[in-house]
Amino acid sequence: MNIIKFGLPAGSLKEATLALFKKAGYQITVNDRSYYPIIDDEEIECILIRAQEIPKYVQQGVLDAGITGQDWILENRAQVYEIGELVYAKSGMRPVRLVLAVPSDSQIKTVADLQGKRIATELVNVTNDFLAGRGIKADVEFSWGATEVKPPKLVDAIAELTETGSSLKANNLRVLETIMHSTTRMIANKETAADQVRKKKLENIYMLLAGALRAEDKVGLKLNVARNRLGQIVSLLPALKKPTVSNLIDTEWVAVETIIDEHLVRELIIKLKDAGAEGIVEYSLNKIIL
Repeated sequence: MNIIKFGLPAGSLKEATLALFKKAGYQITVNDRSYYPIIDDEEIECILIRAQEIPKYVQQGVLDAGITGQDWILENRAQVYEIGELVYAKSGMRPVRLVLAVPSDSQIKTVADLQGKRIATELVNVTNDFLAGRGIKADVEFSWGATEVKPPKLVDAIAELTETGSSLKANNLRVLETIMHSTTRMIANKETAADQVRKKKLENIYMLLAGALRAEDKVGLKLNVARNRLGQIVSLLPALKKPTVSNLIDTEWVAVETIIDEHLVRELIIKLKDAGAEGIVEYSLNKIIL
């Protein structure tokens, strides 16, 4: 059997990734003392490893595939095959930002003011590339962690990944400029991707993961409506494409089914009820495959 060695991100992305795989239909069992989770797919061998290192090991073929951030692919200068984008992060379904930040009272007001200054970051290559593109030369040093606490005593500025910006504000830092937006990616070793059987297996995994993400924050809605009120009801429904309308035994009535954003349901149900809908049922979704 041709086993696919798959790198799962440890650290901040771990729990969100495991939850995503579960929603996609994969059961992954993690032992707290082991970095080799068990997945209920005999063709996959999982390894928990820092997202920062996954691109390097995928490029080298130590791993066949894995999930990491676009930022870490660029930082590692990794030559890998990208299977697809998965837009999720530690605490939400959105990209993260790599930002340049300085103390709130710093005299540094623009990126140009970083000329000759000291900057701490985990993403040294990405930061240097950005500064070089602006014609700025600074002393960019690798940070082993706790980067937000270093300005102003240890460094003049930092380049840090942020999802909400709350940690920066808590450490009295202000954003100078965004270097890049980064999303999670599923990647493969180029030789692995050249094998059509293994590539198809990985593409199928990606399809299910992407379908699970697509279903986040969406719900299904079923309802019955008198045929003479169908036009009014349909006009109220924001749909993934178009709502499904089915005949009922009572020819004067039809059943309507659609998929909508969950945050719309509370007000929409009231509008549908007022417009004559009956038997309204809301249900959760696991996957939406387009």
